[in-house]
Amino acid sequence: MTTTAVKKEGPAAVAPAPTVGTHLSNYLRRVRGGDIGALPAVIMLLALAAGFSIARPTFFTAGNFANLFTQGAAVTLIAMGLVFVLLLGEIDLSAGFASGVCAAILANVVTELGYPWYVAVLAAVATGLAIGTGLGLLVAKVGIPSFVVTLAGFLAFQGIVLMLMKEGSNISVRDDVLLAIANRNLSPALGWALAAVAVAGYAAAQLLRHRNRVARGLLTDPIAVVLARIAGLAVILGAAVYVLNLERSRNVLVVSLKGVPIVVPIIALLLVVWTFVLQRTSYGRHVYAVGGNAEAARRAGINVDRIRISVFVICSTMAAIGGIVAASRANSVDPNTGGSNVLLYAVGAAVIGGTSLFGGKGRVLDAVLGGAVVAVIDNGMGLMGYSSGVKYVVTGVVLLAAATIDALSRRRAAATGTR
Repeated sequence: MTTTAVKKEGPAAVAPAPTVGTHLSNYLRRVRGGDIGALPAVIMLLALAAGFSIARPTFFTAGNFANLFTQGAAVTLIAMGLVFVLLLGEIDLSAGFASGVCAAILANVVTELGYPWYVAVLAAVATGLAIGTGLGLLVAKVGIPSFVVTLAGFLAFQGIVLMLMKEGSNISVRDDVLLAIANRNLSPALGWALAAVAVAGYAAAQLLRHRNRVARGLLTDPIAVVLARIAGLAVILGAAVYVLNLERSRNVLVVSLKGVPIVVPIIALLLVVWTFVLQRTSYGRHVYAVGGNAEAARRAGINVDRIRISVFVICSTMAAIGGIVAASRANSVDPNTGGSNVLLYAVGAAVIGGTSLFGGKGRVLDAVLGGAVVAVIDNGMGLMGYSSGVKYVVTGVVLLAAATIDALSRRRAAATGTR
């Protein structure tokens, strides 16, 4: 009788941990191959901030630093929703006036009808959900191109805002809770506490991910790189909170003005939530799959129509939140709320931050970075006394540069086989 030796399986082979030098070499190789991510936006942001601070030293004062957050908050929130639509290679031209409609609903409910602030907020967000559902159904089920659908929405919502505003009136927002969103600050102690929680949460997530990948024998970043990321976030948040906690009031005897603006943790929370949705859920993977190749995603069993509808729902819901913030900052809503340059800046913020117009590539963080670039341009050029025309030209040039970089990087990635 023949005996067959049974070979015992040993532990799974562990991938060798790359060194810091190897990690940097791999990153540079990806950049040369066209995978540049948000690098251009970061470089533009640093260059613009440095240039404006040299030209106008008041640019980097605590008061102006706080103004940058409140000025760019509404546009950044709308851009965060647009990222989802752009990931599918679609467009939403109605997002600006959709935010205006939601802001008008908010003002009418809280001021004209006298309901509490939370009822008004729910009404505004529900309006955004309804708008997104309608747009998504027309695009996904009827098959109308998103450009046409949302262009029609752009015109229609502008008319709805006029009707809600009684053809030109202005509705004040007097509720203290709503006004606090964009006009009040956290206490200095609470600002430090939230920064500590953010750093601790990020550190826990990074270290846990590193440990799990090592345990499974997967290739992972060197621990030194992970620790450097954590330290970098701690330094950035610490510096920001320190500056924002400085006294910004010109007359401390009358009023004290210091602390992190309340709108900042709101944006940060939404950034974390939507980043988790895109990066850590099957829904997020489906969004990227549909954006990369809709037909292949359909054959893989993904409900493409449902994904298309959902991204418009998310976009309009974020537009509603942006409209609430805009109403809070202005203390009122008028027929121009959500109009003018809001849509242009929001789309520009998403693209400048690194989200591709061709679909399949982008992150919610791109909207925050791009929103910061747009806010810095608008704020810095205002301090230097330039007209609105010059601001538009410069922002347009920056947007064109970002789109050009995106197109060239995709071409480079295709040529090198990394896409």
